[in-house]
Amino acid sequence: MTAATPTAPSTSLADNPFFVLGIATDASRIEVEREAQKLLGMLELGFADAAIYATPLGPRARTAEGVRAAVAALRDPQRRLVAELWARHAPPPRHAAAPPREPGPAVRAGLRRALGWRP
Repeated sequence: MTAATPTAPSTSLADNPFFVLGIATDASRIEVEREAQKLLGMLELGFADAAIYATPLGPRARTAEGVRAAVAALRDPQRRLVAELWARHAPPPRHAAAPPREPGPAVRAGLRRALGWRP
């Protein structure tokens, strides 16, 4: 079986419809549709906030096709159940790691004093 059938669940946790849309697993059908329309509009206008979504596997690029596919998956009760189970039991989403910050001079002085160093 090389091609995915319309009823086959997504094979990648990163493509889970709940992660693609950025909604909770208990979202109603109206909330799903509303979020999809909002994201499609934001993607059309080129908003940077809509271009990336967080998954347990790290940040992923969001596309209009991906949003449409996510909504289609959540409209099907069987596919929604499978996606909901995977999303509920997935590890927390990983966000892009922020570069480590260098402690400021006040923090360094406080650490030196706490360790017994004198200026």
